[in-house]
Amino acid sequence: MVKQIVPAIAVVFLLSSCSAIKTLNFSGSKQAFSATAAVTETQPAKFINDISVTPETTHEKTVVRTEPAVKESNRTQVAKILQKPISGPNVGEGALREEPAKSIELVKATTKAEKSVIESASNVQLKYAILLKTEVEYLPSKSLLDVVDEWYGVRYRSGGNTKSGVDCSGFTLAVFAAAYGLSIPRVSREQYRVSRKVSTTELQEGDLVFFNTQGRGVSHVGVYLGNNKFIHASVSRGVMVNDLFEPYYMQRFLGAGRIDDKQLVSAE
Repeated sequence: MVKQIVPAIAVVFLLSSCSAIKTLNFSGSKQAFSATAAVTETQPAKFINDISVTPETTHEKTVVRTEPAVKESNRTQVAKILQKPISGPNVGEGALREEPAKSIELVKATTKAEKSVIESASNVQLKYAILLKTEVEYLPSKSLLDVVDEWYGVRYRSGGNTKSGVDCSGFTLAVFAAAYGLSIPRVSREQYRVSRKVSTTELQEGDLVFFNTQGRGVSHVGVYLGNNKFIHASVSRGVMVNDLFEPYYMQRFLGAGRIDDKQLVSAE
């Protein structure tokens, strides 16, 4: 009897398996159908030709640089005038030459004036134009240069006031007496005391410049000539010209003073 029951159970099991497989196939086909329908309902894809790309624009600042104005010489201005065309309904040959001719004459006059100054300069003026590194027309008065040049190269001697030997305050004392007819104190400290203090931006020829070379206040003095140059009796090299911006003097510079109401005495 057992042998009859076992085959019956196997048949029942086989039938139940077939039913499950049919159910799964049906549900699977249904889902596939739904997916296909979903694909057909979607919008058609756009081709790449229908897509437009807008490039990103960047805004850059335009920097405008102004070139510094360059001062033109007279000769440059004349050259430009000569190149400039002159036109008009009634322009004759004389009118064409008039404007350039005037400019050329102006340059010639300026050149002649400069040449005249250089030609009329004395040997002393030419010498100090080199020492002061400036043009002849910007030199101090000839009378002052003639006075200081008489002492140029005189050796240093403490307490001296002659051309065989002179110290700094003895030199300034002699210069003011000969060039301006003024008597100033003999010692550099007293010269500093009686002078009116002026800024270095206001320095004029004939002003006194003071230094602290010994660490005890005013101990050295010279006469300002222009272009940051002064003449003085140097301990090491006697009467000579130096620059205020030389490191040694710049570090020891105390100030400048002016003796007011000084009048130049004519060298004649």
